[in-house]
Amino acid sequence: MKSQSIFTSLIPHIPSCFSSILFPFKTPKLYQFPSSNLPKLVLNHLDLSLLLSLSGKQGFFLLGSSIHASFIKNPENIYPIEDFKDSNNALVVWNSLLGMYSRCGTLTDLTKLFDEMPMRDTISWNTMVSGFLRTGKFDEGFAYFKQMRKSGICWFDQATLTTILSACDRVEFYHVVKMMHGLVFSNGYEKEISVGNSLITSYFRCGCLSSGRQVFDEMFERNVITWTAMISSLVQNELYEESLELFNQMRSGPVCPNSLTYLSSLMACSGLQALTGGRQIHSLLWKLGIQSEVCIESSLMDMYSKCGQVNDAWKIFESIQDLDEVSMTVILMGLAQNGFEEEAKRFFMKMFESGIEIDPNMLSAVLGVFSEDTSLSLGKQIHSLSIKRNFGFNSYVNNGLINMYSKCGDLEESAKVFSRMSQRNSISWNSMIAAFARHGDGCRALQLYEEMRSDGIAPTDITFLSLLHACSHVGLVEKGMELLKSMTDVYGIIPKAEHYACVVDMLGRAGLLNEAKTFIEGLPVKADMLVWQALLGACSIRGDSEIGKYAANQLILETPESPVPYVSMANIYSSRGKWKERARTIKRMKEIGVSKEIGISWIEIEKKVHSFVVQDRMHPQAELMYGILEELLELMLEEGYVPGNVTPTKCQT
Repeated sequence: MKSQSIFTSLIPHIPSCFSSILFPFKTPKLYQFPSSNLPKLVLNHLDLSLLLSLSGKQGFFLLGSSIHASFIKNPENIYPIEDFKDSNNALVVWNSLLGMYSRCGTLTDLTKLFDEMPMRDTISWNTMVSGFLRTGKFDEGFAYFKQMRKSGICWFDQATLTTILSACDRVEFYHVVKMMHGLVFSNGYEKEISVGNSLITSYFRCGCLSSGRQVFDEMFERNVITWTAMISSLVQNELYEESLELFNQMRSGPVCPNSLTYLSSLMACSGLQALTGGRQIHSLLWKLGIQSEVCIESSLMDMYSKCGQVNDAWKIFESIQDLDEVSMTVILMGLAQNGFEEEAKRFFMKMFESGIEIDPNMLSAVLGVFSEDTSLSLGKQIHSLSIKRNFGFNSYVNNGLINMYSKCGDLEESAKVFSRMSQRNSISWNSMIAAFARHGDGCRALQLYEEMRSDGIAPTDITFLSLLHACSHVGLVEKGMELLKSMTDVYGIIPKAEHYACVVDMLGRAGLLNEAKTFIEGLPVKADMLVWQALLGACSIRGDSEIGKYAANQLILETPESPVPYVSMANIYSSRGKWKERARTIKRMKEIGVSKEIGISWIEIEKKVHSFVVQDRMHPQAELMYGILEELLELMLEEGYVPGNVTPTKCQT
C-alpha cells in the first residue's frame, strides 16, 4: 500500500521528540510489526502539516526533505483531486512544506518548490516574501510581493504587511515603510493592532520618530505589545525621559506591563542614571514576583552599576541561582565602569579558572579596564586567549586590544591588531587614532584620519577629540583650528567642553596664551573646569603668571576644593623666582584645607609593576636609579635640550 511506503521511509528520520505525536502507543514494540500488518492510514494532512512545521522550526531538514521525497513517490497523497475539501487539505501540506524549506532549506529549494506548486494562496506568497526578506534578499522579497499583487488571485493580508514591515529596519527603507503605511489605510487594515505595532517599530528603526509616535497616538486600540514597542523604541533612540513618562502613563491605564516593558524601563533608568526611578521599578518587580527572571536580573545589575551602586549590583549577582554569560558580563562591566579595575580583572581570572565559557563580550569588558599602570603581560595572555577561542573576527575584542596595547605602552602592537582587522567600524578607527595621539605621533594620527574618510567611515566627536589632542602635542595649530571648523561645518557635530579644552591646550602649548584667552571668551557656551584647567596648564608650561592667575581664579570658582589651581600657580611663581607669591599661595592652600594629590609614575619589569611618586626613596634600588637619572640629565643638557619647548611638526597628510 502507498501509505505504508510513506510510513516505512520516514521512520529512520523521525527525531525522538516527535514520536509521541506520530505514534501515540504505550510501548515501542508496536513500531516493529510485520509489513503485512501495517496500519492502512498512518499520516493524514494534519499530521503531515504539523510534522513539517516542527521540522522547519527545529531545523530538521533531513526529515522534511524525506517527507518531500515520499510525496514525489506517492503524488496522490499531495496533489489535489476533484474534491474541494481534499484540494484544501493538499494546499495545507504544500504550504507547510514550503515553510519548512523557507526556514531550514536553501532559497533555490524554496523557489523550485514554489514554481512547482499546482495551487497557491496568500500563505504561499507570504512564505516566499518572508523567506527572502529574512535572508537579506530584499529585492527578491519585494519582487514576490509585487507579483502577488499583480496576480489578482491572492490578496495580501495583515501577515504580509507585518512581514514586510519587520524587515524594514534601516533608514534606506523609510520610503518602503511609507508605502506600506499607505496600503494599510487603502485596504482597511488601520484598525489591526499587529499592523500598528509593526509600523511603530519600523518607523523608529528607520529614524522617523515623529511618524512612529503619530501611529501610536492614532491607534484605535493598544495592547501590551503596542506600549512595549513604543517604550522600547524610545529607549533605543536614547529618549529615556519620554519612555519613562510613557511607562507611567501605561501603568495608570488598563493595560498591564509585561517583563519586556519593565526591561525597557530599566534600560531608560540606566541611560538617565536615574537611581530613584530604578529602585521604584525594582520594587514593582518584587511585588509582581518577576525580579528573578534572568533578563530582569541582568538589567537590574546594569542599572545599579550605571548609577554607581556596585554593591547593590553585586548583591543581585550573588542571589542569582542560574548564572549565565550575560549576567557575568554585566557585573564585570559594572566593576570596570566604577573604577574597580583590579576587582574586575580578578573576577575575570576566577571565571576563566573555574571553566566558565568565555565569550567575546567578556573579553571586551575586561580589556576595557586596562590602564597605564596595568601589566602588559596580562594583556598579552588575554590576547592569546582571544586567538585560541577564534575571536579574531570580533571587532569589539580587537578594539579592546588596540586600546589595551596603547595604554600599556606598546603602540606598534596596537597598529598590528588594527592592520589585521578584516572589518573595521568607527570605534576601530577612533581607537587607533587615539593610540597615535596618546603616544604623541600626531602625523600618523592625521594620516589615519584621512584613510578613515577615504574608507567611507564618518568621523565622530571622539575622532575629533583625539585629533585635536594630537595637534596639541605636535604644535599643529592651524590644522587643529581647521579640524574644529570642519567638525561643525562639514559633519554637524557640536563641540563639547573636552574639544574646547583641547584647543585651549593646543594654543597654550604653542605659546599663544592671549589667543587662548580670547578663544575662551568667545565660546558659545560658558567655559567649565576642563577649559580653565587647560589654560592654567598651558600657563604652567610657559610660566605666564598673569594669565595663569586669571585662569586659576576662574578654576577656583568652578572647583573651590581642587588643589590644581594652587599647585599650578605655586609652580609658575617658582619658575619665575617669585618666592613670596609662591609662599602666599601655599599658605592659602593650607588655610582652606586643600591637599595636593600625589602624582604616580610606573614601569613594568619582568611582569612586575613598579610605582613611584615625587622624590620617592622607598624603592630598594632608589639610589642607583637617581644616579642614572642625574647622568641622563647631564647628557640631555649637553645636547641642548630645554624642558618645556614644543617644536611644531610638519606632517604630510
